[in-house]
This record gives sequence, structure tokens and C-alpha cells, in this order.
Amino acid sequence: MLRSFLTLGFWSGLFALFFNIISQTLLTQVGLVPAFILLLAVVAFGIFFDLIGTAAAAADEKPFHSMAAARVKGARTAVWLVRNADRVTTVCNDLIGDISGTLSGAMAAAIVYRILLIRPGLSETVLSTLMVTVVAALTVGGKAAWKKVALTYSEQIIYRVARVIRFLYRRELARKKR
Repeated sequence: MLRSFLTLGFWSGLFALFFNIISQTLLTQVGLVPAFILLLAVVAFGIFFDLIGTAAAAADEKPFHSMAAARVKGARTAVWLVRNADRVTTVCNDLIGDISGTLSGAMAAAIVYRILLIRPGLSETVLSTLMVTVVAALTVGGKAAWKKVALTYSEQIIYRVARVIRFLYRRELARKKR
């Protein structure tokens, strides 16, 4: 348990550092409208990976066994995703989802700071409260709305994710063989 805590803590910190540097660099290079779009993209990214993690936990392995027996592309990867749902949910919901939440909060603070530089007469308290409210509402509301989709269509979602993983993995193997 301590080893998994340290490993996930290390990777979370590393990913958060990497993505924060990228997002903060981008935020300083763009105007307010693109900054808001970037913030919405980070929130959507977190919601999307929460959808995948929830689908992995809810999916049933049986249909993928039938597909794997018929040699359907991606079926074996889907079986692996469902069998390792604990790992998939940890990476998707905790690692990526929580980092997206933290990152969106930092981005919201940076946007508030930029707005205050442009319009110093605005109330920092009101502006930051509004920004936190909007980001929290979008994140929690988005995850709640898509959770029903993830639970209802878990097998279809996992199959599509497995196909993408298989496609990317095959391309990587093809590069290594050269």
C-alpha cells in the first residue's frame, strides 16, 4: 500500500508539474478568450477520463471474451481493461481526473489574476468566487452527467478505448521493429 501511494504520488506530481508548466506557459501567450477555452478543454479532459474510468469499473468481461474468441480487433485489450479496472480507474479517475481538477483550479486563478491586471477595479473576492463556482459546477456537473452514460454504455466505451489503445500500441510496435 505504501509503495502504491509513493508511486502514484510521484507520477501525479510529475504529471501535474509537466501539465502545469505547459498550461501556464500557454496562458501567458494567449488572450483571455483562448485562456477560457483552454480551461474548458482541461475540464473536458478530466470529465472524459472519468467517463473511461467509470466505464472500466462497470463493464462486464463476458462480451469481450466472445469477441476475442472471434478474433475481433481490440477485444483482448478490452478484456485487459476490464480485468484491471482498479488500475484503469486509478489512472483515469484519480491520476488524470484529479490532476485536471487541480490544474483547472490553477488556471482559473491565473485567469482571475489576468482579468484583475486588465480591470484593477474589479473585486478579487467576487471574481475568484465566481471563477471557482463556474469551474466546480462544470467539473462536477459534467462528471455527474456523463457517469450515467459510462454506466449504461460501459462495454461500448471500453471497446472503443481498447481499439484506440490497440491502434496506438500497434503503431509503436511497428516503429520498434524497423
